[in-house]
Amino acid sequence: MKVAVLGASGYAGAELLRFLGGHPEFEVTYATGDSAVGTAVGDSYPSLAAAYPGLVYEAIDVDQAAAHEIVFLALPHGASGTVVPNLVGRVGGIVDLGADFRLSDAALYPQWYGEAHPAPELLARFAPGIPELFRDEIVEKKLVAAAGCYPTAASLALAPLVRAGLVDRAGVIVDAASGVSGAGKVPKSNTHFNTVDEDFTAYGLLNHRHTPEMEQATGAQILFTPHLAPMNRGILATCYARPAAATSTNELIDALKTAYADEPFVVVSERSPSTKATMGSNAAHITARYDDRTGWALVICALDNLGKGAAGQMVQCANLIAGLPESTGLTAIGVYP
Repeated sequence: MKVAVLGASGYAGAELLRFLGGHPEFEVTYATGDSAVGTAVGDSYPSLAAAYPGLVYEAIDVDQAAAHEIVFLALPHGASGTVVPNLVGRVGGIVDLGADFRLSDAALYPQWYGEAHPAPELLARFAPGIPELFRDEIVEKKLVAAAGCYPTAASLALAPLVRAGLVDRAGVIVDAASGVSGAGKVPKSNTHFNTVDEDFTAYGLLNHRHTPEMEQATGAQILFTPHLAPMNRGILATCYARPAAATSTNELIDALKTAYADEPFVVVSERSPSTKATMGSNAAHITARYDDRTGWALVICALDNLGKGAAGQMVQCANLIAGLPESTGLTAIGVYP
């Protein structure tokens, strides 16, 4: 099955090429990268040279992309909003990693992204891209807005407990830390080595744009505070919620185990999750606690922001679209050390 990757020169796009390079059913025959047009993929990313000896980054051409069965988009925010309308109805499936089609309510875009949505009529046609929570929608719609890394971690942690009525929907707190690759490949003054090394900082206070995604996926009211950690990749989300009734650590963990019993990429245990345990994989590791002293429920999720938080999840969604086994071309096994 021939697939196209638009925006394949960034970190998420390169990680997507890595997963697709080992996929037995998908063949990448078109990859774009505005900042790398004319450059061989193997020259930009030597790690991919063996998988793509002849692939060269090209400019975006919608007609060329439309000649493929599935189109992946890993473009900056705002870019896919103008490209996708010209692909809908012309390809078998679309998996978009950008935020352009993640929110179902068009009125939220001016509030959180500072501008009106360019194609509000398409929002209802996109499925939220977290397979463990929205699998049926993905299969039905075949147009997928893959969730961001922070919302994926928080939603996998919280959604089962909210849906089961074990925690209150109001006043949920999400503190999450990301590796620097989550800020993208383009150099910025706040993400180069001298700034990030030996530092740990919070940002996006009270108004981070991933907040409405988390609220949409979980059905909870969330106060979200992201942090930048001095590591290449990984997300650790620590979530706090008030129980809806008397509960215990065992009840919370059992509820998560029940929700994810048949999910190949979610590991629920009593272990405190580690970002490094998920590195290079499409896995998410989750645990929970109930604190009798303060009355708070605590849920923690770790994942690779470029794996389950981006490229791995995109492939997982595409497998569903194509009617393939969901784990095709993916692994739940992390790289360690």
